[in-house]
Amino acid sequence: MQVQSIRVGIVIAEFNYDITYLMLQRAISHAEFLGAKVQVILKVPGSYEIPLAIKQLLKKDYIDCVVALGAIIKGETKHDELIANQVARLISDLELEYEKPIGLGIIGPGVSHEQAVERIEEYSTRAVEASVKMAKRMKKMEMISSESTVIIE
Repeated sequence: MQVQSIRVGIVIAEFNYDITYLMLQRAISHAEFLGAKVQVILKVPGSYEIPLAIKQLLKKDYIDCVVALGAIIKGETKHDELIANQVARLISDLELEYEKPIGLGIIGPGVSHEQAVERIEEYSTRAVEASVKMAKRMKKMEMISSESTVIIE
């Protein structure tokens, strides 16, 4: 089963942009490596605004999957935990509601700036990899008939 190129939307938080900008560069490069097309890059002020932007992208027929990129750095309070937990929950809810994959590339909570820098490559490429793979598999699911037994990889 051949699947057409996957069209990706990327939502990137501008807060901690020294980190998220590098994540964006890696995400774009990895999407190209996987043969996916980055259709839209949408910048938002911070990670808290990511779910709303994702929702808008998921409504578009020309978007097969979305990648969320952000960095939530530990401060002196537990604010990072509150933000990260809420954002992750909302992203998961959107994925189920719209039945389109979302790669979670948000570093944190509980990380220092230095730890976040160390995770740039891992979080950005894994988020792209997961969303593109799932989008391909969802497209394959649409192409199968009820009369065959299929393993979708």
